[in-house]
Amino acid sequence: MKKDVKKNKLHVKKGDTVVVLAGKDKGKQGEVRRALPQDNRVVVEKVNMVKKAMRPTQANPQGGISTLEAPLHASNVMLVCPSCNKPTRIGHRVVEGKKVRVCKKCGKDID
Repeated sequence: MKKDVKKNKLHVKKGDTVVVLAGKDKGKQGEVRRALPQDNRVVVEKVNMVKKAMRPTQANPQGGISTLEAPLHASNVMLVCPSCNKPTRIGHRVVEGKKVRVCKKCGKDID
């Protein structure tokens, strides 16, 4: 039996600057490296760093413990508006047939 896959939409995209609202890295800012809409998660640079034991491979013959960024839930990050530099919620507006994101604080278009 096939499971119905719901298509999630995120309020942030790859390349957006976000601030972390909850967790051990609360208050940190960073750029979204990867958006994972199917899991409703985002990977933010230099945030939520975890240590992972790596098995030796041809690419990494030494192996050992490496530090990498783990995904955060999308609800725990808030977009930082590029024009007013403040964390903000977003709205949507249709401009010339395209849906654009709008800053709720200053009212300017984000994309």
